[in-house]
Amino acid sequence: MPLSEHEQKLLEQMEQQLLADDPRFATTMRDQRRSVGGGRRRTVVGVSIILAGLGLVVLSLLNSADWSGPWLGVLAIVAMFAGLIVALTGPRSTGPGPLGTVGPDGRTRPGGSRRSGPPAKGRARGQSTFMQRLEQRWDRRRDDR
Repeated sequence: MPLSEHEQKLLEQMEQQLLADDPRFATTMRDQRRSVGGGRRRTVVGVSIILAGLGLVVLSLLNSADWSGPWLGVLAIVAMFAGLIVALTGPRSTGPGPLGTVGPDGRTRPGGSRRSGPPAKGRARGQSTFMQRLEQRWDRRRDDR
């Protein structure tokens, strides 16, 4: 069911607001959405390799009296294992890595993580837990309002 014009405008406004509020998260979500098609392709290629390996198993059973039978069996197992790995692993990351950090003013800084504020209690600087970082960020946003 297609969206109405009003719903499309609301969705575009929400996307623009997300880009303004948290550009790093928006970029991450956009990159994940693009990689979905690559995951399907990898699965199809992996299953195809597994089926080729099964074909090699059948061929090795038919040639079991010949010297090539055992080697085809080993090749079949290797091919099926490789197909399984291809099918189950995700696409390779093509990005340069972390995009940067978000400062207290909401602006992003490229590169390293220059954090502001005191380090977390009981931990070395830069090793705070995920929840502590979320709480600090929430507090900074609440203080700005």
